[in-house]
Formats: sequence, C-alpha cells, structure tokens
Amino acid sequence: MWSDLELQDNQLSHCIHRTQENQTAGVKFILLGFSEYPELQVPLFLFFLTIYTVTVLGNTGMILVIRVNPKLHTPMYFFLSHLSFIDFCYSTVVTPKLLENLVMEDRTISFPGCILQFFFACIFVVTETFMLAVMAYDQLVAVCHPLLYTVAMSQKLCSLLVATSYSWSIVCSLTFTYFLLTLSFCGTKFINNFVCEHAAIVAVSCSDPSVSQKILFVFATFNEISNLVIFLASYIFIFITVMKMPSTGGRYKAFSTCASHLTAITIFHGTILFLYCVPTTKNSWLMVKVASVFYTVVIPTLNPLIYSLRNKYVKEAVRKLINTQLFCHKI
Repeated sequence: MWSDLELQDNQLSHCIHRTQENQTAGVKFILLGFSEYPELQVPLFLFFLTIYTVTVLGNTGMILVIRVNPKLHTPMYFFLSHLSFIDFCYSTVVTPKLLENLVMEDRTISFPGCILQFFFACIFVVTETFMLAVMAYDQLVAVCHPLLYTVAMSQKLCSLLVATSYSWSIVCSLTFTYFLLTLSFCGTKFINNFVCEHAAIVAVSCSDPSVSQKILFVFATFNEISNLVIFLASYIFIFITVMKMPSTGGRYKAFSTCASHLTAITIFHGTILFLYCVPTTKNSWLMVKVASVFYTVVIPTLNPLIYSLRNKYVKEAVRKLINTQLFCHKI
C-alpha cells in the first residue's frame, strides 16, 4: 500500500515538474523599460550610449593604466583594477539590451536570456559590494598600520580576498537563480523594467514566489549588513587614528586618500538601500527603474571618474601614457 502511495506521489511530482517545464519552454518576456515615454526613446538612447561609452573607456583605461605603471602595483590599485573590471562587465551585461530596446519595437527577451542576464548581473553586483568592503579594509591597514602595510596586505592575502568575493557572489547568484527556476512561467509576460531584475521576474510568475523572495531577502540582508559593519568599523578606526595625528598635513592626506572610496560606497550603497525601501507597487515602478538605471548604468561610469580625478598618481600615469602615445605617433 505504502509503495503504491509513494509511486503515485512520485508520478504526481514528475507530472508537476513536466508541466512547469512545458509552461516555461514557451515563455517570452517583454522588457517594458521606458516604453511609456515614446518621445524620450531617442534622447535616452543617446544618453545611455554616451554613458556606456564612457564606462567602457573609463574602466578599461583604468585597468590599462594600473597594469602599465609600476608605481600603481600596490594592493589598493590591485583592488581598484578588479573594481573597474566588475563595473565594465556589469554594465556590459545590462546596457546593450537596454540600448536595443530603445530603438527596436520588438522588446522581447527569451526565458533563458532573461535568466542568464539576471545570473551574471547578480554575480557582478554582489562582487562589487564585497570588493568595496575589501577596499575599506585595505584603507584601514594603510592608515592605521602604515609600517606593517606591505606585510599585512601581502599578494597572497589580496588574491585570497578577491577570490573570496568572486566565489561568494557566484554562490549567491546560483542560489537565487535555482529558486527562480523552481517557479513556473506561462505565455508572454511583461516585465516592468529594462533589466531582468529579481522582483520584476517573480512579479510575473504563475506560481507562489514567496520562497524565492525569502531566500533573496535573507542573502541580501546578510550581504548588506556584513558590508555596512565592515565599512563602519573600518572608518571609525580610521577616523580615530587620523584625529590622533599631530600634523594637519597628515590628516588632510589621510582624509583625501579615503575620500574617493567613501564617495563610491555612499553612492553605491545609498542607491541599494533606497531600492530596499521603495515598495514595488504600481506607482513606485518608475522610481525603481530610475534607481536601477543609477546603480546598473551610471555608477559603473562614476567609479573610474571618482578614483582618477581625485588621485594624483592615476592622473600622472594617464598623462605619461598619453604623452608616450603622442610621441610614438609623431615618430
């Protein structure tokens, strides 16, 4: 009797799974983006194209400058080169599809394409979150323990911190994607965003998304709180150390070194916390889209500008690189 019941249960589970697969196989998503503003499609296309061009040139340029200049082969610039790589990849995952949807009438994206976009976008946003935390720790060691900095921030430790950031982001992304794939989707669905973002995807699910939402909430809360603890602890110790410095010049130099990183943290986490606080109601989707544009498209552009404009070593390296190229061109 029990074996018959188990057999029936297995058959029912298999049928449900096959039904979900069949439903998902013919699914197409339509990214609404900013389609409710047809008169803004061309201006938005030109704006985002400009932003993306600056992002690509700025981040690849930062990586190149750091690699060719021996003075910049330090832990801080090692982390900065990875931040630039993450920003470049993150923007490349999101922006080309956004640009396509602004000039094409067909705004569809396949189910696998949408899931892949979410998967890679999630990897890079989580990695950036922890990379900024790693850079906060690097600032702490540099300001509070300058004599031990070279020993404390060894190449082995730096590589381990970077590898851990990437590894944890992959774990998070795989977990979120797995629970998304347990949901069923049917027919053609309209995603009220320009990117395949978690809240927008589960909003068009044909099944109960509560488990997937709870998993995302737990992981996202852990990531955000752990990073904020690292930031606050690091900068509290930095502030105490700087205030104990006898010379005003030393204080200014220390604060100037930390200013770029603090600016990047404030913009990035301020935008994410704002998205946390905005309820995804019908009237709030425009604010969600604007905030999503900011942290998916604009922030990857701002980071290389923030770090290059306030850093004399980067500016010197760029100047030397440009002068070298001009000299070679004249020859």
